[in-house]
Amino acid sequence: MIYGYARVSTKTQAKDGNSLESQELSLIEAGATKIFKDAFTGTTTNRPEFDKLLSVIEAGDTLTVTKLDRIARSASEGSRLIKGLIDKGISVNVLNMGKMDNTPTGKLICTIMFAFAEFERDMIVERTQEGRAIARKNPGFHEGRPKKYTSKQIDHAIQLLSNYSYSQVAEMTGISKATLVREKSKMKR
Repeated sequence: MIYGYARVSTKTQAKDGNSLESQELSLIEAGATKIFKDAFTGTTTNRPEFDKLLSVIEAGDTLTVTKLDRIARSASEGSRLIKGLIDKGISVNVLNMGKMDNTPTGKLICTIMFAFAEFERDMIVERTQEGRAIARKNPGFHEGRPKKYTSKQIDHAIQLLSNYSYSQVAEMTGISKATLVREKSKMKR
């Protein structure tokens, strides 16, 4: 039996060619007769249809996906998952990579593809670290999320606290009560 699995993280993935419909068409063209579909982010462990698929697939079957990231959150997880399936006698066909099974060629493809996936991930991490190092050299650099409110807006809100309650100032300015309390306590230091 050839099983297919399709997953989207968001409903807007159609623009990237990753819509459930386009994945399903590719899986059907590749011979999948039963297709399981999830609409969950890859970072969640809650993928009910994928879990159902893993419970029914058995030795001699093939699992077909359009891309590795449809079934795995990382190269290491994908490697473990695919090696586990291959060890059970299940072939895995990743359409943009190749068919991986218990044959010497299948094992070679699996090893090479995961080496490239890991290399690509390492390169992304390296470039990100280099970019951060360059950004830190800039005088106005601030690591992390940008501030939601300017210091002028916070100062104005703190001044309003002399005549109004925290709740009233929060309503007037849109700055949460928690932020006002935190900013006021910073000023007392």
